[in-house]
Amino acid sequence: MKRYLWIGVTLLVLAAIVGYWGLSSWSQTKSESGSGSENRSGRRSEGGRSDRRSGGQQVVPVMVASVTQQSVPVQVRVIGIVEAYSSVSVRSQVNGTLMRVHFKEGQDVKKEDLLFTIDPRPFEATLKQAEANLAKNSALVENAREQARRYAELVKKQYVSQEQYDQIRYNANALEAVVEADKAALENAKLQLSYCYIYSSMVGRTGSLLVYEGNFVRVNDNTPLVIINQTSPIYVSFSVPEQNLPEIKRRMAAGKLAVEALIPQNADRPDRGELSFVDNTVDRVTGTIKLKGTFANNEKRLWPGQFVKVALTLAVEPNALVVPSQAVQTGQKGQHVFVVKPDLAVELRPVVVSRTDGGQAVIEKGLKPGEKVVTDGQFLLGPGARVEVKGEVGS
Repeated sequence: MKRYLWIGVTLLVLAAIVGYWGLSSWSQTKSESGSGSENRSGRRSEGGRSDRRSGGQQVVPVMVASVTQQSVPVQVRVIGIVEAYSSVSVRSQVNGTLMRVHFKEGQDVKKEDLLFTIDPRPFEATLKQAEANLAKNSALVENAREQARRYAELVKKQYVSQEQYDQIRYNANALEAVVEADKAALENAKLQLSYCYIYSSMVGRTGSLLVYEGNFVRVNDNTPLVIINQTSPIYVSFSVPEQNLPEIKRRMAAGKLAVEALIPQNADRPDRGELSFVDNTVDRVTGTIKLKGTFANNEKRLWPGQFVKVALTLAVEPNALVVPSQAVQTGQKGQHVFVVKPDLAVELRPVVVSRTDGGQAVIEKGLKPGEKVVTDGQFLLGPGARVEVKGEVGS
C-alpha cells in the first residue's frame, strides 16, 4: 500500500515540473514575438531611444578631423601690457600766465608743433632792457678804447704819466667785461622769452589737458601741462619664467625673435614685431625676467596701458603632426585618441603629445598623416565601436 502511495506522489511531482517548464517556454515565446512586432513597427526601444544599429551594433554620430603635417612654431605665450615708445611730461620753464593752448586733447602732434603760449610781455620788457644796457655799455667801451689809444701816444711822449695811462686802460678793459655781461644777459632774456612758447619735442599723441588757459604756471610745477606719448613705434612689455632665459639668449644669438601681440577682442589679427629688450636681472619675487617687443603699430591698434596676449616665437618645427586638442583624451593608461578606420569602426590609439598650443596638439608618436580622429562624441565610444561621420573639423 505504501509503495503505491510513493508512486502516486512521484507522478504528481513530475507532472508539476513538466507543467512549469511548458508555461515558462510559452511565456518566453510570446515575449519575443511581441518584441519583434514592436521593433518592426518602428516603436521606441527600452529607455525611450531609437538606436541605429548595424549588424546588431549601435552606430554613434561623431565629428572627425584629419591628422595634418605642417610647420608649427615653438612659442612662449604670456600676458603683456602695451607701453609708449617714449613719453614726455610737458612743464613750464618760466613763471607766467598760460594765455593759449594750441591743440586739442588727444590730438596727434608733430615735432616742433606749438603747444602753449605763456604771457610773453614781462620777458619782452626784460629783453628790451638788456638790449638797452648792451647798447649803452657798448658806447662806453668805444669811448674807453679811443681814450686808451690816445693815452698810449701821450705816454710815449711823456706828456702823461704811466699811472694815468694804466688807469685809462684798466677802465676800458672793465667796460669790455661789462659789455660781455650785457651780451650774456641779452641771451638769457631771449632764452626766457623763448620759453613762453612751448613746442612739442617729438611726434606723438597728447593726453588730457591738465592745466587750462588763464592759470598761472610755475617753473617745474609738480603738475605737467600735458603728457605726450609716442605710439608709433610702440613697446609691448611682458615677463617669462627664468627657465626660458637660456633658450631665448641662444635663439637671439642666431637672429631676431618674432613677437606677436593679440588683442583679446580681435585675436584673428595679431600685430607682429620683434624682441628688442631683455632685462639685466631676474625678479627674485616672481622668478621671471622682463622682455620688450617693438611694434611698428602703423594702424594704431595697440594703445599704451592695454593688456594683450603675447606669443614669443623661439623656433619653427617643420613637418609636425597636428590634431585639434579636443581629439586627445586622457584615460587610466594615459593619453589616447579614437582613430576612425575606413570601415567606420574606431580604434583606441595611445599617443604621445609633445605640447599643446593655440588649440592644436602636436603629436610626437602614435599617428600618421591623413588618419581621421574623433573630435566630438568620444564619451559614447569604445574599442571597435562603429560611427557615423557627421562632419569634419576644418573642412
